Amino acid sequence: MAMFFWHFSPYGFCPYGCSYCYLAGTQGVRFSPTVKIFLNLPEILAEVDRAARQLAEPTAFYLGKLQDGLALDPLTGYSRQIIPFFADHPTARLTMLTKSTDVDNLIDLDHQGRAILSWTVNPTEVIKAFETNTPTLQKRIEAMQAAAEAGYPVRAVVMPIIPISGWERIYQEFLTDLLSRVPLQRITLGSICSYPQAMRLTERRLGRENPISAQLDQSRMSDGRARFPQGLREEVYRHLLQTIRRQDANVEIGLCLEEPSVFDSLDMGQSIGRCNCVL
Repeated sequence: MAMFFWHFSPYGFCPYGCSYCYLAGTQGVRFSPTVKIFLNLPEILAEVDRAARQLAEPTAFYLGKLQDGLALDPLTGYSRQIIPFFADHPTARLTMLTKSTDVDNLIDLDHQGRAILSWTVNPTEVIKAFETNTPTLQKRIEAMQAAAEAGYPVRAVVMPIIPISGWERIYQEFLTDLLSRVPLQRITLGSICSYPQAMRLTERRLGRENPISAQLDQSRMSDGRARFPQGLREEVYRHLLQTIRRQDANVEIGLCLEEPSVFDSLDMGQSIGRCNCVL
């Protein structure tokens, strides 16, 4: 279940190549599987301005849906144009999602609290198995701490949650450590929610009996995406929710790309619309 937001793309695709990534199954990547930098950033921001002024109320513009929002910033320096644009805008607000730790360009900017920085994080065991080309968890946490110290609202996205062997202990220790070290505004949980084409590419990399494919619900979902069985997702969410609430009772919690029946089962109907993409 997704809520309303806009997204914009100064980059195409992502350099990290995580083995579970759903982007590999999208049409644009299938026919042009290269990382792209779009050079018309002023025109892109002009379109953001046009859309925001038509809406005439604070609205989230999401950078990170079809790419990593920060991975190429040391090369482009785009953040030094994007952050001030949103800081000065009356209604447009930025939410940026990344695994990158390259925050040097952002730290000294006057962001006015209008740029939300979000990091995708997972336990080290999951990163080593499925995100081999990405920064370590420790480095990501240090980047999150630096952003928080610079006054940015900081969020975490724990996605995709992969129930590997020993997942209960692994995710409990990971979340306890994360929440004790980073002042999070919101934490969003999400499971595998991928396209069949992307899963075929995952299996080429990891084999057909990899820990993701071995647990998938093989029945076709209504939205055409591959997921773990609902019972497993709910079991995992309950365990993680208990850990989060025990560590920080006040942090906002959302679910990403989940079905209404899951929200109902977890008694989280009030959190619909509180995911990472929106304000």
